Amino acid sequence: MERESLLATLIVLLGGLALQLFAAWPERIDNRSQARQLERVHWLALWWPAAPALTVAAWLCGWALSQPDPVPAHVGRLIFIATAPFVIVGGRAAARAAWSLCHSSRVYGIVTVGLLWPRILVAPQLAKTLDDHAMQAALAHERTHVRHRDPLRIWLAQFVTDLQWPWGSARRRFTCWLAALEHARDDEARASGVEGADLAAAVLSSLRFQVGIAAAAATLIGQPEALPARIARLLRPLPEGAPDEEPPYLIVAGGLAMVWLAAIALGTLCGERLIGSLLAMSS
Repeated sequence: MERESLLATLIVLLGGLALQLFAAWPERIDNRSQARQLERVHWLALWWPAAPALTVAAWLCGWALSQPDPVPAHVGRLIFIATAPFVIVGGRAAARAAWSLCHSSRVYGIVTVGLLWPRILVAPQLAKTLDDHAMQAALAHERTHVRHRDPLRIWLAQFVTDLQWPWGSARRRFTCWLAALEHARDDEARASGVEGADLAAAVLSSLRFQVGIAAAAATLIGQPEALPARIARLLRPLPEGAPDEEPPYLIVAGGLAMVWLAAIALGTLCGERLIGSLLAMSS
């Protein structure tokens, strides 16, 4: 079998298995942090189950570097049967991601759309019902979505969540992140001078327009089930706390890079025995 084809098959099998195992792990996050910091923590929590899968993929790439092409070992049918469920999950995730891009937002109140070049859309009917203060509050909120490219982030978050299907814990992490995202953008808009009551009025007024929105969009109302808590939060004074700090992304990225380089080295040195045993068992 060609080395690259076998490598891709093993990545889907073993990487998918690692992703599914870690996707089932329940996530516990301290919700007492500031909204913007909490949103970043939830964002990292969405992606952390993918780190072991990528580590497995790096180890397999190291193994492939030490193998001839084609690989002389016989690949049994059992390998492809075991890979099928992960192919189905990946295909489902890809199809849903593609559908969210093709499905247009024909009915909306106020929404930010566009993955690479986000823009704000406002329904004319909604603009007629909002006073100037509420409209400016809504636009300030949506501008924060544009600034952070949130439609792209929502699309990516939905994709990585779908890769962890059917685990409910992955869906809960996604839902918690969406709620934290809206709280963070609310606080950011209010910090620029927007009144919470004006933003709450805009959210409630746009609720009846919010039907048929694509998944890759940042809507003003966010998650409908989180609206009561969000409105109550908007009507309270803006929370005060310690200065908002950026998470140590560079440290995390550097640590992961070191782990993946070590995994490649280990795959080169000792991957042949383990993969050989796996292929022998499948024959």
